[in-house]
Amino acid sequence: MDTEEAILARHRAEKKDLQNKIAGMKKQATKSKRKQVNSRCEELEHDLLQRQEKELQTFRNEGSSDKQASNEPLQESSDDEITPEKLLAQLELGVSAQNSPSVDADKQQTAPQPKKRRNRQKERLAKRDAEMARIREAAAQEAAVQPNLKQIEQDALDQLCDVKGVKQFDIKPDGHCLFASILDQVWLRHPTDAQYFIPSGYDGPHLPRDLDVRALRSLSSNYIRQYRDDFVPYLFDEATMSIKDVDDYTKTMEETAQWGGEVELLALAKVLKCCISVMMSGRATHMINEQEVANPELKLVYYKHSFALGEHYNSLHDS
Repeated sequence: MDTEEAILARHRAEKKDLQNKIAGMKKQATKSKRKQVNSRCEELEHDLLQRQEKELQTFRNEGSSDKQASNEPLQESSDDEITPEKLLAQLELGVSAQNSPSVDADKQQTAPQPKKRRNRQKERLAKRDAEMARIREAAAQEAAVQPNLKQIEQDALDQLCDVKGVKQFDIKPDGHCLFASILDQVWLRHPTDAQYFIPSGYDGPHLPRDLDVRALRSLSSNYIRQYRDDFVPYLFDEATMSIKDVDDYTKTMEETAQWGGEVELLALAKVLKCCISVMMSGRATHMINEQEVANPELKLVYYKHSFALGEHYNSLHDS
């Protein structure tokens, strides 16, 4: 059974995970959707706080009930008290009388009945299980009336793909999806003799034959470091109300599976000398570095609700 310290530690971990998710959501939010994203973040924080407070209160209430029960003296049921055990005993006596007609009925009525102690622990567990079943039922009823955001988003994207003559190509949702989608697009749409801008100081694989996800992470991070003044406005952290350190940010992005977003899309559009378009549900396609025409456009699709792990990018192939 969890202790209160263990529950509080888990609550802190849940809050930290939510803060990380919120930071990622706000980082990738465009200016036009910032108000909507902030509102959603507040809802997530409010829901988590309510759930944790209810869980802690339930634990403390159960602890108080256990303590009270342990201090109660064991009492035998009085003769006048109607208990489930007594009712069961009476039913058993009635069945016995029907099967044995020779038994004296008066003796059955006057025979002493065994006294049984109440199983308070079993009663508490039954009460708790009933409450949990009630909560699950209420949650299921609430979910039944909520809109299916995943289905709504997917239907809208399917219609857009039909209109634009493209199809969604699945990319593994492992934290590298933005870079893997761009990599798939480069192989699909850019010629082998395409000219790319390589930031000074870059010592990675040659393009495009040796291009991979790690190389794209390095290319974008090097470009951001070289032109850091252009990217400072994108690195404002609303959670801490401060500007993220460019070197720390790019080191994390380059060496881990941290999700990429608007910053990396802009940097890679500059490096690859092309426009990168991002199809989204409910809004116009987002065009990045649209004025660049040196190399063909790279086409991605963005999902907000369709994947359990969170936001995701796929590559778009021609139908």
